[in-house]
Amino acid sequence: MNDLLDKKIENLSYEDAFNRLQKITELLENGNVTLDDSIKYYEQGILLKNFCEKKLKDAEIKIKNVLDKSKNGE
Repeated sequence: MNDLLDKKIENLSYEDAFNRLQKITELLENGNVTLDDSIKYYEQGILLKNFCEKKLKDAEIKIKNVLDKSKNGE
């Protein structure tokens, strides 16, 4: 479980970060964690959510750039 709270998420792939986020969500939904741990997991979940959203946005921009280049015949 400590790996779920590892703050070094910048080196994770999107899939690894999303899997961690899913595990944290399951822990919080089950309600079998203390209040203090719930807060820690919630904070980590927010970081992972933001990381995943940024990865998706970056991928969207790359795809858009490729499509724009192909339309312009580059």
